[in-house]
Amino acid sequence: MSEEGDLREEYSVSSEDLVRRIKEIIREGNVTRIIVKNERGESLLEIPVAVGILGILATPWITALGIIAAVTSKCRIVVERKG
Repeated sequence: MSEEGDLREEYSVSSEDLVRRIKEIIREGNVTRIIVKNERGESLLEIPVAVGILGILATPWITALGIIAAVTSKCRIVVERKG
């Protein structure tokens, strides 16, 4: 659940662009959480603030994103930022 004052942005991406776009979002900074959803709006993966602070994606996250990209054609990325 987002805290009061957090900003939420949502993007639709193809599965081919999923990993690239998440890396870009993390590099932009000020990210508290990233949620990857399928076309039906079901949450598939939540990446916590700790990854955003480090500015990197650890191998398990990249692996999970790769699996999601393999089984879906389109994804929605929900980005929470500190407001």
